[in-house]
Amino acid sequence: MVKDSKARIQKGKILSFVPTGEYYFTKGIKAYHRRDFKKAKKYLQRAMQLEPGEPMITCQLAIVSTELGEFENSNRLLHLILEDLDEDMAECHYFLANNYAHMGFFKDAYHHANMYLELDPNGDFNEDTHDLLELLSFEAEGLEDELYEQDDLIIKQEQARDLLESGYFPKAIELLNDVVEAYPEYWSAYNNLALAYFYLGKTKKAESILDDVLERNPGNLHALCNRLVFAHYQGKTKAVGRLLDSLKKIQPMLIDHQFKLGATFALIGEYESAYFWLKKLYKNGFQGDGPFYYWLSYSAYHTGHENFAKSIWKIVLEHTPDKDGFEPWNVEKPIVNGFEEHSGSIFQKLESEYLEERLFALFLATVSGKIDEISTSKRFYQNQKLTVLEKNYVSLIKSGTPSAIVDAQEIAEVLYEKHQPIGTVESGLYLMWFSVFVELSKSEINLNNKRAWAGAMEYVWYKASNEKVSQQEIAKRYDISPATIGKYVKLVTQHLN
Repeated sequence: MVKDSKARIQKGKILSFVPTGEYYFTKGIKAYHRRDFKKAKKYLQRAMQLEPGEPMITCQLAIVSTELGEFENSNRLLHLILEDLDEDMAECHYFLANNYAHMGFFKDAYHHANMYLELDPNGDFNEDTHDLLELLSFEAEGLEDELYEQDDLIIKQEQARDLLESGYFPKAIELLNDVVEAYPEYWSAYNNLALAYFYLGKTKKAESILDDVLERNPGNLHALCNRLVFAHYQGKTKAVGRLLDSLKKIQPMLIDHQFKLGATFALIGEYESAYFWLKKLYKNGFQGDGPFYYWLSYSAYHTGHENFAKSIWKIVLEHTPDKDGFEPWNVEKPIVNGFEEHSGSIFQKLESEYLEERLFALFLATVSGKIDEISTSKRFYQNQKLTVLEKNYVSLIKSGTPSAIVDAQEIAEVLYEKHQPIGTVESGLYLMWFSVFVELSKSEINLNNKRAWAGAMEYVWYKASNEKVSQQEIAKRYDISPATIGKYVKLVTQHLN
């Protein structure tokens, strides 16, 4: 690096001062040692702009990016060094190994850890690298196999997560099935696939996927956590207790695993354990996304750290402004905010390739009172996915004209009396109903008996979710006869694709 700042002094006066890369590099290092990573990143980025060919600056910026949880950016910088700036900078392989381990790409981590030991067998990170390799051998199987194509996987994984969070379950399933077919040992995709099936109400399929993962990759933490979530939603108290005892004994090293464990504990109301893991990540400088801060705030509040919870909630609103009003201390509203409250989620569903999701979106718009706002918007009129059926849905619902689409809406409204707000679990019921309706619309079957259709739909959904419920119970709940519920259950089952 250039050693002196460029300062021109004339007649005792400083005419200009243009700091060099070293000036900002030094400031960045000082901020790094204070653990002020955001400021360190700012100074180091400026240093890199001034001296783009200096590998030490680039490497330090990569280290800071790792501290901020920006693993992809850190990897980009480290590969830049090895490919363009200094191919002999062996420590970059050590940092890459750590990053890939945090991201769950164990084969890549294994590759770079061994590259570091090969290039610098007596290096400063020798002992740490051996520790990492020992951890990797515990965390994953078959690390010596071919590397994953991580860029493609990262993109698809992010797309799948967005689809799941927005309630796009069929589309998420389609994408994740492609991923597991291409990468049969990419366990994260299997776990998300299990979640998608579970939220769609196909519990047996979801559980069979987790069983497969745990058989082929014993001890997979994400699969164990998902099992706990499934048992919690299904009210399986004994299973929850057994899984909870096992998971509380686990002490994961990877950031991703610590976050998964903390978020899972928070979701089922085990706030003490949740706060332990999430606060640990926070203290270590982890910069998460909206869900991280959301669960951190909730677990903090429910463990008596009210001021900290409120400070974290401000960050939640920066990531997801529509969470305003759903603070953990706001007892007037439920923790889970329904999809019907989010115009953005409704618009996303309207742009789905699946007809049942678009119909579900229109139903959400009606029960939220947003139907006029959405159906008259520019985004609605420019939506190329909408067919005559969806466009007629809006006009028919507004006018109340007798039709099959109005019947479908009213049946969904009967379900809504008992299943609201509509979260990820409840979405499966409504998506299932509109999927059945799409098939029914191809026939001339009468939809007049609204309560019978709703009751039958609920019964089939519960059975698909492996819930213990009898047709007699459902018949009583919807004020219809057992014979009627039996008849309509058969019709629903016949038209469930």
